[in-house]
Amino acid sequence: MSHAAVPHADLQYQTAGEDVYRGESTSTVSRVAYSGTERLSIRRTDHSLRFEARAVYTRTGSEGKSSAKASFVQILRPDGSFVDSVDDDPDFLTILNQPFAVRLDGATLQDVRQLRGPVPFAASSPLDGHTLLHGFLRPAVDGPIEGRPAAAVRFEAQGPMDGGLPDHADAAVSGQMHMDGTAYYAVDGGMLLALNVTLTIEAHLHERGSAAPLPIRVVYRRWMRAR
Repeated sequence: MSHAAVPHADLQYQTAGEDVYRGESTSTVSRVAYSGTERLSIRRTDHSLRFEARAVYTRTGSEGKSSAKASFVQILRPDGSFVDSVDDDPDFLTILNQPFAVRLDGATLQDVRQLRGPVPFAASSPLDGHTLLHGFLRPAVDGPIEGRPAAAVRFEAQGPMDGGLPDHADAAVSGQMHMDGTAYYAVDGGMLLALNVTLTIEAHLHERGSAAPLPIRVVYRRWMRAR
């Protein structure tokens, strides 16, 4: 990936989200909503690029509203790989803590712009970063984001869910997850300008002390857009 074209100004994003937990056997529903802003800064360090996202947002749930902050740092190495350096984003509200890269190199961006049909791809689970989800990339409707021409790509993938959930670390979950959404990349420079993604989990919750696993449906939605 070429590092020549580094944005001079920080990018600002609106960020929002919603988590919905549903107990299928009891019909109980729990919702948490998020709304805020974030700043993405990009700095050159030796032969790498340092991406830092800082978000300030409001978390609204059954216990009322509360203010929160998040930060995430990624290093883009000369070989084109991203390495997470700081992860203080438990609610997955930063642009760096998402299933798609924050920046595409010229060749990959060109591939995105030339998509004409489904192309297989694999992505790490947004929850644990290890489980692989398999699916397809498809062309989407391009359009400007805050006046900047953007190339759009739709993604859809699925895979197993085995482990814990955010806010439910003391319980084990086993089932399936399905991820879909659309990413918008700037035609000039390949920066991720907007993203909407939904992760749906259909599984059984194994709580400590519970006689039987509980069927649950969990939906995580995140929306981010440059402003």
